[in-house]
Order: sequence, then structure tokens, then C-alpha cells
Amino acid sequence: MVDRLRTRRLSLAVAYVISVMLLAGCSGIAPERDPYTLNVHMGAEPGTLNPITATDSYAHAINLKIYETLVDRDYDTLEVKPMLAERWDMSPDHLKFRFYLKKGIIWSDGVEFTADDVVYSYDRIMDPKVSSAQLKVYYIDIKSCKKINKYAVEFTYSRPYYLALIFCGGMPIVPKHVFSNGTDFNTHRNNRFPVGTGPYKFERWDTGKNIILVRNERYRGAKPEIRRVVYKIISEGSVALQMLKKGEIDLMGVRDIEWVRQTNSKKFTDNFYKLKYYLPSFSYIGWNEQRPFFKDRRVRLAMTHLINRKEILDKLLFGLGEIVTGPFYIFGKANDPGIQPWPYDPERARQLLKEAGWIDRDGDGILDRDGKKFSFTFTISSGSKFAERLVSILKEDFARAGIEMDINRYEWAVYLDKIQSRNFDATSLGWSDPDFQDDPYQIWHSSQIRGGSNYIGFSNKEADRIIEAARTEFNEAKRNRMYHRFHRILHDEQPYTFMYTSPALAVVSRRFTNVKVHTRGMNYLEWKVRKPQ
Repeated sequence: MVDRLRTRRLSLAVAYVISVMLLAGCSGIAPERDPYTLNVHMGAEPGTLNPITATDSYAHAINLKIYETLVDRDYDTLEVKPMLAERWDMSPDHLKFRFYLKKGIIWSDGVEFTADDVVYSYDRIMDPKVSSAQLKVYYIDIKSCKKINKYAVEFTYSRPYYLALIFCGGMPIVPKHVFSNGTDFNTHRNNRFPVGTGPYKFERWDTGKNIILVRNERYRGAKPEIRRVVYKIISEGSVALQMLKKGEIDLMGVRDIEWVRQTNSKKFTDNFYKLKYYLPSFSYIGWNEQRPFFKDRRVRLAMTHLINRKEILDKLLFGLGEIVTGPFYIFGKANDPGIQPWPYDPERARQLLKEAGWIDRDGDGILDRDGKKFSFTFTISSGSKFAERLVSILKEDFARAGIEMDINRYEWAVYLDKIQSRNFDATSLGWSDPDFQDDPYQIWHSSQIRGGSNYIGFSNKEADRIIEAARTEFNEAKRNRMYHRFHRILHDEQPYTFMYTSPALAVVSRRFTNVKVHTRGMNYLEWKVRKPQ
């Protein structure tokens, strides 16, 4: 969730055969066969396309092409650069940020973009009635967002924040004239019919099938060569892979087994690029500390000792990934490389469980304490093959230690609701941050247990102090020392069993050229359509 609930990697995928490319110039050609159409696999359907209330990466990926922000970050250097704002001023005390908007920017419905849209969007983010808890935490230190004139807006902070420019400049912006019609913001019609200023505009959403964008001919900048983007919603990855091989999908993220075993033939590599790269992301198993089983740190640590992460990595992910020990990008400076993963150690796990009072008192093979069996439910998304295989391994390993585990499976939307409402014992998910921002407030501060993204109920006073202090520390070296200590606290407390950072495994049709991997990943706005031979 951007809230970046992200085990979801953007789905990518395949090439059209030359005959299709040649025929595509004929009149009456179906849009998905048009050579200037990009067909993208999407593993699940987003809940909304409102960038202020959206919490999953599927919506985030689509919204990046429709909506824009005041500033952007370079795809390679991550340097902040203008987008909707032509320039900005920052006060010496880091408390005031004034943005001067570009003039003549038009929303896709023809209305001009102004400072009113910026102020309106900020007000909606901070409105307690709006479901934007995943965003509110990044703006809690802003005292005001005010219109200076039609083309200037100023944010005033109550205290310095080292990511202030990135967050106030990167704030999602929606059109005031569309949303301020008295309709409830959370359920507004245009949550499914977005109006943006970006290079693409929304055309159609066929529920359960696809979401279609077309090139925004009003766009002020260089227009992408790809004129139409069709996000095909296909929950079954193997089906999507077959469609990719038939030329019905052009861009797709593949699973590890598919990368190793199903995409290496000469025919395949002649027709597709295979791209492997790391982005800041990690997968985890989260233990809900509001549940009696996982309140005790010794139990959480025991669960980690019962999980053979190296074997799971090799068996399920074909060794494609790195075991992580904390929430920061494994190749970034905030991550402490000196912290080593807890080992697979069932004997130590049994000792910790015994110390916590979990003993098989009645001889039935299941640990118990105070008359209660150690029997919990692991909740997963029904569309995740990795989660299915993972829980089957965990169930057996936990059973050998005297722990009974049931499994609940839900389709994506219901699953997200379960997680966000804290209605689970344990789950497996992931987070990713394509913009390389290290602020852990949203996920780990105790204030985010209610309404934020601290779904497992982690609360630690020292961790809270570090998170708060780091936000006002502009010296990177000092801030990273704080984060190293925070990393150590999480390692000791084990609110998550931190699993892996895995590479993005993308497959792209060779119908396109200029396909590059940047620091922030891929950007199909720069792709070109290969001319038929």
C-alpha cells in the first residue's frame, strides 16, 4: 500500500507476432492488437483510482500515468525536479515551502489547474472523514497550506522535516471542480473515473477485466509514442503467461519459477526482454501483537527460529533474493549490514516457547497455556501462489513444534479489508517504496496502530522517539545512526519475521525499443514502437 502494501510487483509482458504488427495498420483493428497499444498484466483489481484514498500498488501504478504532483524525482539520480510547479522557494529554517505553478496546465476535461486544486487536495488528505490515514502521517507537521495567488501555494510546517520537499511537493492532487460537488469523497463517482493532468487519461474500467488509458492529447509535454494502455486484470499468473506468449500481453512480472523454467527458450528470448533488478522492497510474516499468542516477544522470536528462510528461498524462489533483517532497503545506508538474520533453530524456538509458558500439558501434541491451545489462523490472499506454498511449509514446521495453524484464504479486496481492520492472527505480505524514502513512521509508529499502516500493533517507546527525532534530523549520517538503532529494536522484538528482498522479474515484448531499467525501475513513457520489418 503506498501505503505501499506491496508484495504486488507491477505486472509486465509480451510481443505480438510480425503478422499481427503488419495487420495492425488496417482499419477496424481491435485496440488490443494496435501496435501502439501496450497490454499490461495486472494480478488484481485496484479498489479505487482516487490517489488520495488508494492504498495498493495496482492503483498507484495506474495513477502515476493519470495524475501528477508539484515535483517529480529523476528516474536515475532521484533528484527532485519540477512537474506541475515550475520552481519553489524554501525558507532557511526549512519551515516554509512556496511552489510557483506552471500556467496553462489543463485537466483532461479541459479545466485549468490552479492553486485551488492543491489546497483542496491537502484539505481532503487531512479531513478526518476521508480515508487517507496512509497519507496523513506525512503531513501531520504542516500548520497550513494556503493559496498565495492563482499560481502559487505555500506550505508552512510546525517543525522541520527532512522529507518535507518530497512530500508536500509529491502530494497527490485531484481536481477541485470534479470532487467538490457535495458527494462523499470516499465513494465519489470519479474514484472510478479519474480526471488528471498526466500523459494519459482514463477511458474505461470494465470490472474484473481491464482498465484502459489513452494518450492525453491535451498534455503539455512530449507525448508518449504508446497511445493506449490496457491493464488486463488476470489473477492466475499461469494464464497471463500463456497470453503473453500468444502476444496478448506485452508487459508482465513473472514468478521465480517462470523466470527460471518457462522463459529461457530461444524463441522466448527472441521475442521478449527479460529484466531483473532490485527496488526497495521486502516481504515479511506479520504477527498481530493484539492477539494473545504474539504479545510475547519470546513467542515471536520463536516463530522466526522455526522458519527456515534459506531453504524456503532456495525451494520456492529458486534462490532469487536476499534474506533481510529489517525494513530498510538492503542496499541503502539506513540499513545496518552488521545485523545478521536469526538462524533456523527449532531447539531454541522450543526453549523460548517453554519460557513463555507454552507447554504440552495434556500430551495431545499441541502446546497450551492457561487452558488455551496454541492454535492460530494464518490469513493469505487466495491469488498468491507463493503464499500458498509458504503456508503449507509453515504448517508442517509449526506442527512439529506443537503449534496448530489453520489457513484462511480471501480474494484480494476482502483480504485487504481483513488486514486493514486488523482482523487476522498472522499474515504474509510485503512493502515496497519506489521513491526510496526511509521514513518508517507510517508503518511502525505506535500512533499508526489505529487507522495507519501499523497493522500488527507494534508499540515501543524508544522506537517512537527515534522515528520522531529522525524526521527532524537533516544530517544524513546522524539520521542513519538513529535508523540503525531502530533496525536493532525491530530485530530484537520481531514484530515481523523479515523474509526477503526479491528482484523484480519483468518480461517485455520486443515490439518496443528504448526499454531501460532505471534506479526507479522502468518507465514506458519513453518506450518506442519497433517498426515492422
